[in-house]
Amino acid sequence: MDRRTFLASLAAAVAAGLAGCGAEPAPDARPSPTVARFTAPTGLRKVPLPHGTLFELPGKERTVALTVDDGTSSAVIEGYATLARDTGLRLTFFCNGVNAGWTTHADLLRPLHDDNQIFLANHTWSHPNLLHLSATRVARQVRRNEAFLQNTYGTLGRPFMRPPYGAHDRALDAQLADLGYPVVTMWLGDLGDSTVVSPRTIVANAKDWLLPGHIVIGHANHRSVTKVYGQLVEIIRARHLQPVHLGDVFEV
Repeated sequence: MDRRTFLASLAAAVAAGLAGCGAEPAPDARPSPTVARFTAPTGLRKVPLPHGTLFELPGKERTVALTVDDGTSSAVIEGYATLARDTGLRLTFFCNGVNAGWTTHADLLRPLHDDNQIFLANHTWSHPNLLHLSATRVARQVRRNEAFLQNTYGTLGRPFMRPPYGAHDRALDAQLADLGYPVVTMWLGDLGDSTVVSPRTIVANAKDWLLPGHIVIGHANHRSVTKVYGQLVEIIRARHLQPVHLGDVFEV
């Protein structure tokens, strides 16, 4: 599928989800211009960044944080960036700079970052299990990704680190804190799309986990999610949730 066909399909999928329609959208469908965009959160009191392991958002507000990892699919990165641009959805991306999509689509992502609609965080350069590396190689993975984010987006990605596979222990946590990441960022809900699953499975997982206070993990790896972007947005809207990125709620 070429880029133009993919973007047309993406627009159709968003339109179908925002209309609350489970049927296959028409090929020329587009998002409805009457649908209100998400706006930046107001009235939230940022809290100090905790030390240790982060699973959920602070406070009692009806906030939800959708976080997107990896980026092995350039098309899915582009899709998430387009979705954020078109709907106002706020996202936290845990990037592996080795994946070309973060460079290819910097023209889409950089304005969203500069407008503080998305937060770009560190997921290491090439996604190894850090528990299998020496301290020197851990530092190299973290710093190389920081250099990529700085050169491409003007940010180091600090202070949020999600170790690949969620694998960490006390010794690794201490080293990451010394490198500028005092909190290991985990999740309280999973779209289940780190491997290939059906769009229906992703939507079912979203319904289970897109809840107040939850940090939910998804992945920019497989195209199934591009077919349900609109449904993810509609679940958030229907539950009267405020989408946030991690920088919206923590002092960074």
